[in-house]
Amino acid sequence: MIFHFGKKEPDLFTFIQSIKLLINYSMLNNQKIAIIGCGNLGTSIANGLLMKEDFDPKNLSLTKRNTSSLSEFEARGVHVHSDNKIAAQYADIILLGVKPYNVSTILKEIQPVLHPQKQLIISLATGITLEEMYQVLDQNTVTFRAMPNIAADIQESITCICHQKALPVQVELVKELFDSIGFTISIDESLMEAATVLGACGIAYVLRFMRAMIQGGIQIGFDANTASQIVNQTVKGAAELMIQKNIHPEAAIDKVTTPKGCTIVGLNEMEHQGFSSAMVRGVIASYEKIEK
Repeated sequence: MIFHFGKKEPDLFTFIQSIKLLINYSMLNNQKIAIIGCGNLGTSIANGLLMKEDFDPKNLSLTKRNTSSLSEFEARGVHVHSDNKIAAQYADIILLGVKPYNVSTILKEIQPVLHPQKQLIISLATGITLEEMYQVLDQNTVTFRAMPNIAADIQESITCICHQKALPVQVELVKELFDSIGFTISIDESLMEAATVLGACGIAYVLRFMRAMIQGGIQIGFDANTASQIVNQTVKGAAELMIQKNIHPEAAIDKVTTPKGCTIVGLNEMEHQGFSSAMVRGVIASYEKIEK
């Protein structure tokens, strides 16, 4: 890993501090991670981390008011309890998986045991800005916002992150964390709500589309299981085609649509019924709900 100090050469103290950080943040496996408020998204991230071959379950702590739903993790060696302070005190990386309206309350609860020079705080909450977090946190705390989706459960999430006051080595560490459950990109904080809609809400849009495809498949003769298999692989193939070929969807569609063919008839009928318009309006509606 390379440090970039700009045109000015670093003084000895800055250089030594940077080396210390490099050693401390060199590997995700060295970090103790706490997920506070481990609901659906938190458990997806936990599952993704535990799928890493070299990740030690003992380095992961999960908290929840009612811990009974986390018993499976406890059986795998993960620390599971309801005490947020204990989880935060001994963690290097703290992920806040609580609802947006609970973020301030949780931060006030754990703030007395936080170590600004040691820990990274990552909020997974929609609509809570970094500035709002700093109203509670020490101003020297390095904070991130991150928005993964539930595909983290199988290490296929897309996660958008933004941050304040983080050094490059800390950004790389957070990317490594979320790369372990999929793919990570850094964006401006002003786009975090849009990222929530496209990446996190978006997976629900795709699943609803798949459900409709399966329903159509049943109506034209397939049993539910066979229709599901066909649709699942079709959607997976379409996604991989876009990723590997790096082409626009319409370029791929052109390869399927032939003059007077059945594909273009189906596509045109969907457009007549407002398919694309409904999708765009749904995306915008979700975004407007966050912005209110």
